Order: sequence, then structure tokens, then C-alpha cells
Amino acid sequence: MRLTKNRKKAEGLVEQNKLYSIEEAAQLVKQTNTAKFNASVDLHIRLGIDPRKADQAIRGTTALPHGTGKDKSVLVLCTPDKEDEAKAAGADFVGLDDYVEKIMGGWTDVDVVIATPAVMPKIAKLGRVLGPRNLMPNPKVGTVTNEVGNAVTEVKKGKVAFKVDKFGIIHSSIGRVSFDPAQIAENSEELIRTLARMKPSSAKGTYFKSITMASTMSPGIAIDPKTVSGI
Repeated sequence: MRLTKNRKKAEGLVEQNKLYSIEEAAQLVKQTNTAKFNASVDLHIRLGIDPRKADQAIRGTTALPHGTGKDKSVLVLCTPDKEDEAKAAGADFVGLDDYVEKIMGGWTDVDVVIATPAVMPKIAKLGRVLGPRNLMPNPKVGTVTNEVGNAVTEVKKGKVAFKVDKFGIIHSSIGRVSFDPAQIAENSEELIRTLARMKPSSAKGTYFKSITMASTMSPGIAIDPKTVSGI
């Protein structure tokens, strides 16, 4: 792939084989951004786990202190008695039967789907549509709950869900290049500390194999896990 002039310049700012502190990476990711839009800043964290083992298939949520910089659209699937609560909290779409039908027809134009326990039997068939897109409500990440108002509020404030892939890597957005370096660093540390608390007791050896920060279409910056406080 031929590199653009801007991409070459950006890559020249990142020293090969150097591990940067979380604060250095947060500053550098802004300097290396080559996108002409407010790009996402992402963390790619390789963990020393075997995701094929049930107790090491890490998934969960964390509330980023400065949010993600993106207004996430939320669908709440619930019975009529919960609709007002969901709408008051700011849900973008609220209902049940009509949305079940739309989703079965292929509609998935939302970022998060929240459901009450009572409707789970009715929406179980949506798994084949929502599952591959990581949208299926799941109690482990707080998207199956009777407290739909609180769940919507948390998502709107910056709660993010993560799930380890088959290679043992967590991929998550932690902000935008428009954030200041301190916000990027603090959001990053919150995600990393959350993963540290979730370390399976059966995981042996080095837990944080590598941590890389990058904005959309820009080079990765390797981070020294030792520079993250609280892990």
C-alpha cells in the first residue's frame, strides 16, 4: 500500500520499538492524526489469556470519565409500562413488536440495544441478527435490566462495552482526537484498570501483552503498561 505524504510524516513521529507512557501517547495520537474529520481514538489491548476458555472470555463495560465523544443511539425493547422511563432518559427508539419486526427485516441502525428481562423470550430470535453485530442485549454488560432509565443514562454518558476477540485482543474507542491529551489519557487508564480488575485467576504469565493507541487511519503508538497507575 502506498503511503500518503501525511501518513509518512505521521509515522515519522512514532519511534519504532519504543514504549511510550500513557501521557506521551495521548499527546502523540493527536499529532499523528491524518484524518480530516474528528477521528476516533482507539485502544487495542492484547491480553495474556485463552479466550477459548469460558472463564477467560473477558467481556464487560466501563464508564469513561469523559465519554466517547459520540452520541450513541439507543433502542429499548420493553413492555408499555417501561416506555415512559426509557424515553425520559433519552432513548432514541422505544417499543417492542414493531422493532422486533424491523430487526428481523435487517434493521440494525443503532449503537446499543437495551431490553427488560420480561421481553427476552420474545426477542431471543433476534440473536442471529444482533449477535454478529455485538448488539444482542446481555445481562453481563448491563443491557438486560429492569432499570432501563439508568441503563440509557449510563450509555449516553459514556459507558462502553468491550469483548475480547478470538485472538485475545480488546478493541475499544476511548475518545476523539478533539479531546485534550489529559482526557484521552484518563479514559485510557479507566479502561485498562477495568481490565486489570477482571484478570482471570487462571490466567498465567504476563497479562497485558501489549497496549497500542491509534486514531482512525493513523499509525499505532505502543504504550508501556507500567506507566498506567493502579494496575
